[in-house]
Amino acid sequence: MLKKIVFLIDERNLEDSEVAESLNSAKNYIKKCGLDADVTGAQVFFQGTVTDKEETLIVADKNENSKKAAEFGMYVIGIEHSLNRNEEFEGVKYIFTDIEEVDIDSYVKAYQRYANEPWEVLTTDRLLVRETTLDDVDEFYKLYKDPEMTKYMEGLFENPEDEKRYQKDYIEKVYGLMGFGIWTLVRREDQKVIGRVGYSVRNGFEDIELGFLIGKEYQGQGYAFEACSAVLDYGKDVLLFNEVQTLVKAENEISIKLCKKLGFEILDKVSVEEDIYGREYNGERTVQVGGPTYGEYVRMVKAL
Repeated sequence: MLKKIVFLIDERNLEDSEVAESLNSAKNYIKKCGLDADVTGAQVFFQGTVTDKEETLIVADKNENSKKAAEFGMYVIGIEHSLNRNEEFEGVKYIFTDIEEVDIDSYVKAYQRYANEPWEVLTTDRLLVRETTLDDVDEFYKLYKDPEMTKYMEGLFENPEDEKRYQKDYIEKVYGLMGFGIWTLVRREDQKVIGRVGYSVRNGFEDIELGFLIGKEYQGQGYAFEACSAVLDYGKDVLLFNEVQTLVKAENEISIKLCKKLGFEILDKVSVEEDIYGREYNGERTVQVGGPTYGEYVRMVKAL
């Protein structure tokens, strides 16, 4: 868990009053948010003893210092200010600009991405939507075991190890690159995994797609509407989507009714390829049995 943020700054840059003022402002803000923070020169930092590496995020303004901190096993992001506009940071996942405008959530999420901790996307009165972890996979198999769950949607891989390999790649490539995806839905009162919800990009369609699943024993309690409403707001306010679609199997009347309640309007009916992930997953390769199959789906859209 992130406990400290260290601004690792080239000594010559610290002599600039404007840079020093903006860094101290960011430091004070971070402390008000409940985390420890420090602004230090690179030479002083590396001469000292580096402790609590796994609980610290380094924010460096020079490539050689970010590389050195990474060699120490620390999580590092870059910072751009008026004196290092042309600095190129190698191997860092994030570079922050306008440091005084960066909110605490951005620091936390950058750290979590390095530490392989799931992002908490949003909360509602009863639910938490967060990124999926490999530990969730076993819970997914419990949710999908009822045949009703895969009547209208694709199931999991037959072998749980295939599903875990797939989820590992999904976490690294989809969450890391796109910043959204299909997330895990947790009931806050007891931390039970009760379903999945989120956004995906389907081949052959331009619009981002909303998808959701609620475990059989948790249905009929308003969880799907509560989760989807919050995720749609998140899509509008945070991800800046203008419109989303959802594809519902034509005979799935309950989900069509729910989507109408959420404000979706029926656009048309489309033929959609099913079982696209196949029966096995080896790295980025799926192994299918037989040819492709298709189903009839109702395409619904909602302007955000």
